[in-house]
Amino acid sequence: MAASALLLATPGAAHAANNSNSSSSKSANTKTSGTKAAKAGGSRASAKEARVGKAGSGASKTQLQAKGKRSAVAADNAGATRPARKTARTAAPLQEASGAEARLIGVYELFGRGKTREALAKAQTLVRDHPNFQLAQLVYGDLLAAQVPPSNAMPDTAGIARLRGNPAMVELHEESRRRLQALRERPPAGTVPSQFLTLSTRSRFAIAVDASRSRLYLFENSDKGLKLVADYYISVGKSGTDKAVEGDARTPLGVYYITSSLDPRSLKDFYGAGALPINYPNPYDVRRGKTGSGIWLHGTPPQQFARAPLASDGCVVMANPDLKQLLRKVQIGATPVVTARSLQWISQPQAEKETKKFADSITAWKDARASGNEAQLKKFYLPDFQRASRKPVDADAVLRDELTYAQGKRVQIKDTSYLHWRDTEDTMIATFGEVFEGEKNGRTRRQYWLRQAGEWKLFHEEILG
Repeated sequence: MAASALLLATPGAAHAANNSNSSSSKSANTKTSGTKAAKAGGSRASAKEARVGKAGSGASKTQLQAKGKRSAVAADNAGATRPARKTARTAAPLQEASGAEARLIGVYELFGRGKTREALAKAQTLVRDHPNFQLAQLVYGDLLAAQVPPSNAMPDTAGIARLRGNPAMVELHEESRRRLQALRERPPAGTVPSQFLTLSTRSRFAIAVDASRSRLYLFENSDKGLKLVADYYISVGKSGTDKAVEGDARTPLGVYYITSSLDPRSLKDFYGAGALPINYPNPYDVRRGKTGSGIWLHGTPPQQFARAPLASDGCVVMANPDLKQLLRKVQIGATPVVTARSLQWISQPQAEKETKKFADSITAWKDARASGNEAQLKKFYLPDFQRASRKPVDADAVLRDELTYAQGKRVQIKDTSYLHWRDTEDTMIATFGEVFEGEKNGRTRRQYWLRQAGEWKLFHEEILG
């Protein structure tokens, strides 16, 4: 017999762990599984973020009692080849996580080394401290069930069938798989997501979401570049990613910025420790006709520690302890948030190479503006270019403004951030400050560029200050 959630997390180790405990399993008392373990795996919330203030229904007793665990084990093992015992010892090393997740991973590792009793003790304290951590409750119940000798485990064909088709159990298994995958398969050392070409030190932190791994990566920024400092399990839209229209239950893909931080006292309990709205739809989304609003990074209801990998109506959802850490670090308007189907990681030399290619276009735009040559400057703007303002400003008006503003002046561009997004088209979001020679203050701009026929063209701009 091997435990269901643990078998998924540490394949091959479960059989060894059970064998190491079989001689003493007669002393195990599974009646405790009717307490905390019986509360495991409450159904995942799937209510509308914007309209419902509470999570889903209560826990399923069938999947969480010890007998249910034995059935789940049989279902997992049915028709499977027993892995070699050495699998657990040769598994990829795990990256140290934080908080409750680190403790759960510690339980997995102890079980994988055959230390079932130690794993059970650790799981017991974990669910005591975090009774709303559904996956931890499932693992605890598995470990309790693993104490029962195989000879006493009676087959339950009907129970096996129910567990195989139980949506809550499937979601918990997928959560377990993604947590372990993200912690085993770490980003290569010295790399960053391909979107982060260069980031001004005015942005002290940056966020990247990998939906395929249900993971949010937090980077600290300094004059030495970006450094990965933490990563967290997250949930995204019920229908996946690539949001296109209002109500499609998808998480948008693109480059965004945190626009505000909402006080949890002003929110329903459903949002947990707080909420960080992002600027979806951004100008590139609007250009492509995408609709929708209210995309936030937010927490979970008090009765839930985490949600299933696909559980929201488009928001990115984190456990409340993790969100609280994030809330202390983000900067309104300055913290970029990349949401990707799957992050691609590049080295610093690669990022610098891509940066130089685009920086040449910024320099050429600046020089054309300073020269006073309207025809030359106009080549950098798409016909439908827009500048964000209270009243629509067309491209011709912007050109006149720029020529008047910069003609004949020497300008210094500083604090540059270049964020690259590539899907069906190639785009760049450039944020920078500019100060004219002899002046103390200048403008801060955020420009949206699109590559067409090998040349970068401006299609939107915001004057930030």
